[in-house]
Amino acid sequence: MNAHSGRLASLRSALPFGSGGTRPDDAPVNPSADTGTNSARAARDGEPLLELRGIAKQFPGVRALDGVSFAVRAGEVHMLLGENGAGKSTLMKVMSGVYRADEGTFMHLGQPVQIQSPKDAQALGVAVIYQEFSLVPHLDIAQNIFIGREYPGRLPGTIDNARAHIEAKKVLDLLGFDCDTHTPVERLGVAQQQMVEIAKALSQRARILVMDEPTAPLSERETENLFRVIRMLKQDGVAIVYISHRMSEVFALGERITVLRDGRMVGATRPADTTPAELVRMMVGRDVDLTYARRFCDTPGQPALVMRGVHSPNGIHDVNLEVRAGEIVGLAGLVGSGRSEVARAAFGIDPVSAGEVDVFGKRRRGEPHESVKLGMALIPESRKHEGLAVTRSVGDNLMLSGLGKLFPGGWFRPREARQLARDMIAELRIATPTVGRRTAFLSGGNQQKIVIGKWLATEARLLIFDEPTRGIDVGAKAEIFALISKLVEEGAAVLLISSELPEIVHVCDRAYVMREGTVAGHLNRDQLSEENLLALGMHDA
Repeated sequence: MNAHSGRLASLRSALPFGSGGTRPDDAPVNPSADTGTNSARAARDGEPLLELRGIAKQFPGVRALDGVSFAVRAGEVHMLLGENGAGKSTLMKVMSGVYRADEGTFMHLGQPVQIQSPKDAQALGVAVIYQEFSLVPHLDIAQNIFIGREYPGRLPGTIDNARAHIEAKKVLDLLGFDCDTHTPVERLGVAQQQMVEIAKALSQRARILVMDEPTAPLSERETENLFRVIRMLKQDGVAIVYISHRMSEVFALGERITVLRDGRMVGATRPADTTPAELVRMMVGRDVDLTYARRFCDTPGQPALVMRGVHSPNGIHDVNLEVRAGEIVGLAGLVGSGRSEVARAAFGIDPVSAGEVDVFGKRRRGEPHESVKLGMALIPESRKHEGLAVTRSVGDNLMLSGLGKLFPGGWFRPREARQLARDMIAELRIATPTVGRRTAFLSGGNQQKIVIGKWLATEARLLIFDEPTRGIDVGAKAEIFALISKLVEEGAAVLLISSELPEIVHVCDRAYVMREGTVAGHLNRDQLSEENLLALGMHDA
């Protein structure tokens, strides 16, 4: 065991486990959450830590899982792939006890067990980092990490908050995340909240750790830290189930791969025995172009968005950029560099304290509703909190932004609205049983398609896409980029914000790079490369 792994094992043994505020020295004996003895034996014997056999799960109108078998082994990273809506998240929720399986059995270290609640799964050492966060916004970082597992104080009924902050700092240091543990989670960015979710899972001393798109909101540096932690966990005998749409991660981390399609297992393989193209074919049942091919714009039209010397209380200052009709302009930079803040200021969500924002030659002075009238649309980074009414139906969400355009007389026609929604569902390949399905029940990727679709109904001519492919499978990525290319070919202007540098390089006509709240540089088409983007975006450049 190396020094890093030893430090991890020491940290894990010092953290509380279970619920009810149990002190570490009083923690219940749990063979799945011990120092790794059973995990090591399972690895030596080749016996799965946890095995799911013939799992089925039915929802109204949808058979989400149909006879799926899946096994996780100690000390390995098992990649779980599939399109959005293929059943990956449902399978993980069955494994973690959030959903009860309608059919199938569970085996733990070769013995049959029941998983009917999250408590059952936690007793087996299962912890999950979901794609959609489960944090309490008004609580601080330490409180979120140990929520439900607080350290008891000296007096009955009290909590030892001081120790919670000490232990939380240890976990954050392990992740390389330098942040005051007293900070309320609501003040953190998306990437920082993801690190808190990861810290919370690590603090549970899990023997089986499920990660659902963990790097989607992370920068390259934060991703490297996460990969380092994953390798340490493997050495400690932890089994890791890793859901990802990034092929580079599949081949860099994975030791086994299981592919789901339409709720069924369609294949299992190892990275050495397959290729990205073969995996995509298994996922979607057809060949998909992964090259981001498009016809670049040589002669852009009139300016659609011009920002001159823009300052905002959200942290950006002296921002200058221009986007013209018929082109895709990238906005790159590290997480926290001010990319999303530029989008919010341009759209009118955050105020502009100095400078000018012109949209199609007209000065934008008001709030988002004025921006929509000028022909703007914003697909935000956080679809759940800023892009959707998740308690409303798919049809309601698709119609929401375009009501004024679709029904200019003020009379809403339900039958016509339903048909328009059905047409958009078919065009965007949104996986939903009906137009009336509640949006909260759809996968993250399908929710993202709805966010894009609702703006298409407004016939916007200037679209700002903030991380449009976050949590999107490769097939849907190709469809979204094809849609964006079609929009610009028809004369629209697009500002594309992305943390994935290959997207900026291969999709954009040119790009601006943010650093510390301002534009650090501009790259023309012939200058676009990952190296140049990183050089401009790094804080020590």
